[in-house]
Amino acid sequence: MRRLLVLVCSFVLVAGSSTAAYGADPLRGYARDTWRSLVAMTSAAGLPADNLSGDLSVTSAYTSPTNIGGYLWSAVVARELKIISPREAERRVARTLDTLSSLRHHDKSGMFYNWYDPATGAVLTTWPEDGSAVTPFLSSVDNGWLAAALRVVAGAIPSLRPRADRILAAMNFGFFFDPAATSPIGARGLIRGGFWDTQPPGCSVPQNGVWFTCNHYDITVTEPRIATYLGIGAGQIPPAAYFDTMRTLPDSCDYAWQEMQPQGFTVTLQGRQLYEGSYRYRGITFVPSWGGDMFEALMPDLFVPEETWGPNSWGRNHPATVAAQIEHGLGDAGYGYWGFSPASDPFGGYTAWGVDAMGMDTDGYPSDVQGGKYDAGFGACRAAGPPAVYGDGVITPHAAFLALPYARGPATANLANIKRDFDAYGPGGFYDAIAVRSGTVAKRYLSLDQSMIMGALGNVLAHDVLRRAFVTPQFERAVRPLLAQETFNVPAHQRLPQLTGGHR
Repeated sequence: MRRLLVLVCSFVLVAGSSTAAYGADPLRGYARDTWRSLVAMTSAAGLPADNLSGDLSVTSAYTSPTNIGGYLWSAVVARELKIISPREAERRVARTLDTLSSLRHHDKSGMFYNWYDPATGAVLTTWPEDGSAVTPFLSSVDNGWLAAALRVVAGAIPSLRPRADRILAAMNFGFFFDPAATSPIGARGLIRGGFWDTQPPGCSVPQNGVWFTCNHYDITVTEPRIATYLGIGAGQIPPAAYFDTMRTLPDSCDYAWQEMQPQGFTVTLQGRQLYEGSYRYRGITFVPSWGGDMFEALMPDLFVPEETWGPNSWGRNHPATVAAQIEHGLGDAGYGYWGFSPASDPFGGYTAWGVDAMGMDTDGYPSDVQGGKYDAGFGACRAAGPPAVYGDGVITPHAAFLALPYARGPATANLANIKRDFDAYGPGGFYDAIAVRSGTVAKRYLSLDQSMIMGALGNVLAHDVLRRAFVTPQFERAVRPLLAQETFNVPAHQRLPQLTGGHR
């Protein structure tokens, strides 16, 4: 969970909203305003702050590899949409690459620390918010997003390719890979959460000169799969690792703590026995994420054309995931709006929002402030709980933007309704989150969420610009055949009226 702080800084704000200037295409106006927030949160060193106040005047005093990566790919999108000139995009990206090249990092792995001062580039050892000690950490998933952005830069800006490639070539995702790790279904070989290069308090595993986290990522529909893709694509992680994560936990009373009883079948792929499980919610069948949120399911899809390369797996699951999110917001919970993903808490701080029914975690991410609990039970192993009661639902606009490739009409309408019905739009685009029943708005911008919006808009409005830049022939040869082999336990022609504006 991110830790949040604001410092007073000053920025030049271009007056007025650009959205009206785009008339019939509000998506282009959203892109221009969103880019304005990213410009406002970026220091002279080319490092974006983690978050920014709604009036674009106050920034946090920390940033992460994910934030830096998000700024890089957003600059490419801004260029492609003609928000900035090619010359300005190159200047901005070059400045960030120069700073990245000078940042302290872990030499053996080529990985970057999780928290830097965006003004100076120093690794944080004291948390700015409260002065507490920070043991510098290196995260597999955060470095994954930075590496994804470097690939985008290399593919989109030829003059900067050598600089991006030098940084990227040193990043070895195999350093995070633990070939001895086992999942509950017995698969071997998983990505670790990360490591410290000095001994931290709490649980850690000393190995290879560092202290690794005790946790591994063993779920398929989660955002760490970007690190697995990168490692496989670079020949640093064995291809079979793609099949070592779980689609669901097994259909067994031993795992009756998971959200609901899965249905599925067992197959063998790349020598790995794999349980192809899925959940069913409100008549929609899908493979769940851990928390039931949008960015776990769809953020890697900004870069890897999963639905095309895996037509029988991701090509079925991504539309079903979007449909179930819409069904939750408009049907089950009756909020009148949808889009659930970790974001700001309108009442303060940051919360992992999601759709409880869509996540494997039985105490999964709530869609409302009150934590409305869904419990379908687990056959004879666990009785179902009482019907869920939902309160003040919290939506985040970035979740609707991620849904654009699969439900452009409903997503565009949902965003227009949010903008019309709430004080949810400011000089940097949509504010981060809205509690819809109380009308409470988190009037700030998060770098990660703004860059997801830019990425989604770039792909929709500029012909998959991020994917085209990210994917190389070598990467496609390594990864595409893996996705093509698999069939998720999701119907091929599932009826999903939510994707065209219908819902029950």
